[in-house]
This record gives sequence, C-alpha cells and structure tokens, in this order.
Amino acid sequence: MNPLLDTSGLPRFDAIGPEHIAPAIDQILVANRALIEGLLDDSKANHWDRFVTPLEDANERLSRAWGPVSHLHSVLDSPALREAYNSCLPAVTEYWADLGQDERLYARYKAIDAATKASGSVLSSERRRVLDNELRDFRLGGAELAATPKARFKAIQEKLAALATRFEENLLDATNAWSKRVQREDLPGVPEDSLAMFEDAARADGQTGYKLTLRAPSYLPVMQFCANRALRAEMYRAHVTRASEFGPAERDNTPLITQILALRHEAAQLLGYPDYTALSLATKMADNASQIEAFMLNLAARAKPYAERDLADLRAFAAQQLGLSELASWDIGWASEKLREARYAFSEAEVKPYFPEPRVLAGLFSVIKALYGLSVVEDSAPIWHDSVRFFALQDATGQRIGQFYLDLYARESKRGGAWMDDAVTRRRLESGIQTPVAYLNCNFAPPAGGKPALFTHDEVITLFHECGHGLHHLLTRCEEIGVSGINGVEWDAVELPSQFMENFCWEWPVLQGMTAHVETGAPLPRELFDKMLAAKNFQSGLQMLRQIEFSLFDLRLHQATEPHVQGVLDQVRQEVAVLFPPDFNRFPNGFSHIFAGGYAAGYYSYKWAEVLSADAYALFEETRGIDGKLNPDTGHHFWNEVLAVGGSRDALDSFRAFRGREPDIDALLRHSGLSA
Repeated sequence: MNPLLDTSGLPRFDAIGPEHIAPAIDQILVANRALIEGLLDDSKANHWDRFVTPLEDANERLSRAWGPVSHLHSVLDSPALREAYNSCLPAVTEYWADLGQDERLYARYKAIDAATKASGSVLSSERRRVLDNELRDFRLGGAELAATPKARFKAIQEKLAALATRFEENLLDATNAWSKRVQREDLPGVPEDSLAMFEDAARADGQTGYKLTLRAPSYLPVMQFCANRALRAEMYRAHVTRASEFGPAERDNTPLITQILALRHEAAQLLGYPDYTALSLATKMADNASQIEAFMLNLAARAKPYAERDLADLRAFAAQQLGLSELASWDIGWASEKLREARYAFSEAEVKPYFPEPRVLAGLFSVIKALYGLSVVEDSAPIWHDSVRFFALQDATGQRIGQFYLDLYARESKRGGAWMDDAVTRRRLESGIQTPVAYLNCNFAPPAGGKPALFTHDEVITLFHECGHGLHHLLTRCEEIGVSGINGVEWDAVELPSQFMENFCWEWPVLQGMTAHVETGAPLPRELFDKMLAAKNFQSGLQMLRQIEFSLFDLRLHQATEPHVQGVLDQVRQEVAVLFPPDFNRFPNGFSHIFAGGYAAGYYSYKWAEVLSADAYALFEETRGIDGKLNPDTGHHFWNEVLAVGGSRDALDSFRAFRGREPDIDALLRHSGLSA
C-alpha cells in the first residue's frame, strides 16, 4: 500500500519515497473533488454534521498526506524528492484555490449560517468561530469575484506557491554551494567544540583540515570568535550575497522577489484592498498599517538612544583594545564578543560546555512539568533521519496529551532556521479525541569529537521558543480542527506562547537543573550565571532596532505599488538604524520569512507578540513563591486561557482573560533593559 495513503496514524517516514508522492496526491485529489460534488448535489447536506464534517475529513486526509511530503522537502531534501514535490505542488495549490473560490461551497456555508440564526439554535463557540472564519476566507479567497478576475486570482495563488518554493530552494542551494577548507592556524579563537565539528566535516569528505560552510553552526562561531579578520570578511560576503546576482543566475532570488511583490499587490487589488499589507491585516489583530507603524516607531524612538550608546561603546572598544579604527560588518560579532568578555568577564564559549543536549532536554521537560504538571517521555515512531527523536506528552494519570518529533541538528538537506509545524491536529472524531502531533525543528551543531551536542545559551532559548509553539499546538482543548491548536489564531499573536517560553531560560532554578559541564558534570556556577544575567541586555538597543528595521521594511514593501526593494530598505534604515551594512549586502534575497514563509506584511508580529509575552510572563514574576519557584496555578491559568482555547476566540480576549487587563508595553521595556 502507498504509505502516503495511510493517513490514520503517524506518517510512515521509514517507507515514504519520491515515487509514492504523485500517485497518492492524485488519488486523494480526485476522491476529494468527487466528494465535494456529492455534497453539493445532496440537498440534505445542509447542516454541520452532514456537510462541514465530511468536508473537513476529506481536507484533513489531503493535509495528512501532503504534510509529510512538505516536511521532508524542508528537512531531507534530495533531487528526486524536490522533483516529485514540485510536480505535485501546482495541483495541490489549485485544489485549495478552487475550494476558496467555489461560490457553491460559499453559498452552502452562508445557508448554514442563516439557518442557524433563523432557527435560534446555538452553535458551539468553536463552531461559530470556524464558520465566521470560513465565510471570511471565502471572501479573501476570491469567491465573490466575477469569472475573469477569479481566474486571474487563482492563477496568482498558484504562481506565488511555486515562487515561494523556488525562493527557499535557491537559498538552500546557495548556502550549500559554498565551503572552504582551512587549517587550524586559520581559526584562532574558535572554541574547541566548533573545531571538532569542522574537523569532522572535513573528514566526512575524505579530507584533512577543517571544513567551513555557511550553515549556522559553522558560520556563527567563525563570525563570533575567529580572530582571522580576512576569513570573517570572506565568509560574511559569501553569506550576505547568497541567492543574489553575485552568484549563478539560476539561483538569484532578485527576479523572484519582484514577481512575488507584484503578484501579491495584484491579488490584493483584485479583492478590493489598496495593497497587500491591508489584505494581510484582514486576518490579524492589528487594525491597520498606521497603527503598526506608530507602534514600531514608538519602540524605535525608545530603543535608539540605547542602540547609539551600544554602538559608540563598541567602536571605542574596538579602536582602543582591538586596533580596529573602522568597524566593518564582519567585525561586529567578533568585537561584540570581545567587549562582552571584557565587560562581564565571561565568554559565550565559557558557557556552552554547561549545556550538553541531554541535560538541556531534561531541563526543558522539567519546566513543562512545573508549569503544567505534564511529563515528557521517550516514544517510538518512524523517523526520517537517525538523529530524530520522538516523545509523548502525558498527564499525571499517564494519559497521552500529544506527541512530538524533535529534529535538532543542521544538515545539508535541511533548510535553515528553526520552526514548528503540525503533523496531526487535535479534533473530535466518532472514535474519540484525535491527539495532536508536532514537528520541532532546529539547526544546531551535531555531536562532534565523541561528545554530546553542546548548545549556546542562545540556542537553548531557540529550543524553548520552538517548544512554546509546540505546546500551543499540543495543549489545545479545542475539538474543531479549524480552531484547534494554532489554527485560527491571529498571526500577530501566534508568537506569544513561543516568546513566553524564552523567559524561563533566564531563571536560576531552571538553569541549575539543566546544566552540567560536559567534562566535569558540574552545574553552571552561580557566579557565571550572574555574569550572564548582567549581560542579558548587552546591546539590546541594537537588537531591538534590527527587528524594527526588518518589520518596517516588510510592512512598507507590501504597501508600495512597484517598490524598489533596496530603496525601501535604505529608507527604513535611514529612519531607525544605527548600523549600516556594505552596499553588496543582499539581505532581502535571504529573507525567507516574508518571501517563502507566512510572515509577509506580518513580520512585526514578533515585536507585538513580545509585548504580550513579556507582560504574560510578568504575572509569573508576580506570583512566584518565596523560594523563587514557578507557581503551577499560574501555569495552569496560562494553559486554560491562552493555550487551551487555540483560535476559538480573539487572541486579545485570551490575553485579557489571563492577565485581567489590556497589554502593557512596560514589561517588554523592563525585560529588554530599555526603561529608565
């Protein structure tokens, strides 16, 4: 049997091959289209259970088949898989576009809505939310358009899906295309664990020496620790010109960006919106672009004095202590690390040995236990790579709440960054509750030199962040798939649970339990933690402005009719930035969040959700026990009012229910060291 057609359980990653993709997807699409026609021909299919439920069942079957294919395309790419994925992508995109535009389906949903209201019967709050979202999404999918613009809108959706995929593939291929073999003397200052990884990489190629790549576990240690300025400059240029005109034309994302922006603008205007930003905000918390601009510029005004001071301090230190009269972009990370060492008497390299993977995972799982009373236990499932692990989340009675895959390490076949995705979504079936399953993906350095993988503190924070997304998906109590987990949650609130989890990486009781030196087994010394805490907001002004720069660039880019991409970015930098990269920097060509992900005209979500998450965490600070331990009652309150409700109500209402008031920016400024 084709393993992709077996959608009743966990994906059969041990059996799925590229040859299975087209037959399975084609079969499901044919069956789904036939079912839809049957529902539309059935005059009795005029209520939820007879119409909505079977349609959701069919669509979930497609998602449960296509989801593993899409996942493998992201984490275990190969020429054969890529070809099979791209051959099916147009048909899958066309199917969803057809559903969103089908005026007959739209009419049936409107009829169910009208009949419910006329009869006085009350839908559950979850079903009411699903129905309202469906009616909105039909309008946004082009169902109300006339025939000619409807056909054009559909063609745009299909083209955009293909362009986004090509953008991500170009970036992956450009990243993998560069490597450099060096000797140990070329890497002064690089920590031993990174050297071991570079040496292992060269050995895997049958070479001696040390192999460098542009993947994060290789690139970042060089930029942060390596005293070889020429090597830093070479790697920086290679990294910031990926997928640009400085490489092969077939991997240049520049023309793709132009096409993506033009098509998004045209799609928005077809739907009656002035620009794509306005269309994007139709499904978000923010009311309009002006509101977001005001929020971001207010943050920038507060952060800029701190950023200017950060940069002045760094330049003075670099000139006086490092002999750098001019601070280039490839010097920032290295000089900053040296300044951190001088100011706070510790280095990130000194901290890293205290975070071996087994201890970090045990610490993460203990936080979940403390917050929600849930246990994380090793489980088994077919996996796509031998480094992937699988876990179950259980309550105090041993009842399974959900499961998740954990794929921690970078590899050539895996796209960059860190992300969570859903494998199975919680919903009620005739047979009972379907428990949710998540994918948690990172790009950390694998074990090297016979030792377990070691994480930087920033990587620990990244792991907690993605786990926060995972818990949002796994701890839902919703039973309707359209609002279960992160489904139906406004995009500018979806980062709340993830950024909320980051805060616990700064709790001393948490770090005590999740650290053990890889050589001695000793926990992180309190003295070293105090130095980390003192340095927590090191250059926070610069970091804040960087995120504001990205957010405003994204927002304004999607408001312009025919934007000059670099011109928009330059203008934003003139307004808010204090650091300016060299002219050859092609940051937009690698900005996959907005050109290949779901953050187009929504990157500001990270900062807005940070306001919500900092304010939510402040309640944990206020209710902490005398011994400093987390209050489980507050944890369950967060679960009940934020995580459990998923997208079944407005995210702002969920925040108010948890916090008892409107969001306040003060906690974010305090946590970032940007308040008086």
